[in-house]
Amino acid sequence: MTGLRPMRMRAALAAAAATASFALASGCAELRGKDSVGGYVDDAAITAAVKSRLVEDKVVDTDAIKVETLNGNVVLSGSARTPIERMTAESIAMQVRGVKSVQNEVALQR
Repeated sequence: MTGLRPMRMRAALAAAAATASFALASGCAELRGKDSVGGYVDDAAITAAVKSRLVEDKVVDTDAIKVETLNGNVVLSGSARTPIERMTAESIAMQVRGVKSVQNEVALQR
């Protein structure tokens, strides 16, 4: 690195530090079966969108239904009071952009 002026040296060190920080930070993300951090963010956005739409619906009790997403595949679990509530939750989830499939494990309350 001889011949570099002090300003260029500082810029090079700052760039190296930023690159190292980014590499370490992105390596710390929990990816549970994800190909990338972007995949994790997409799944989180899908989960949030499904939950938001369930809250807007008057038929579905959002406190009783859990939503999880992995690689665009949504899993609904918990309990529903009626078959219509169970089917409505599934239908809402299927309509969310980015959803590849919905596995409906919501049990009917007795």
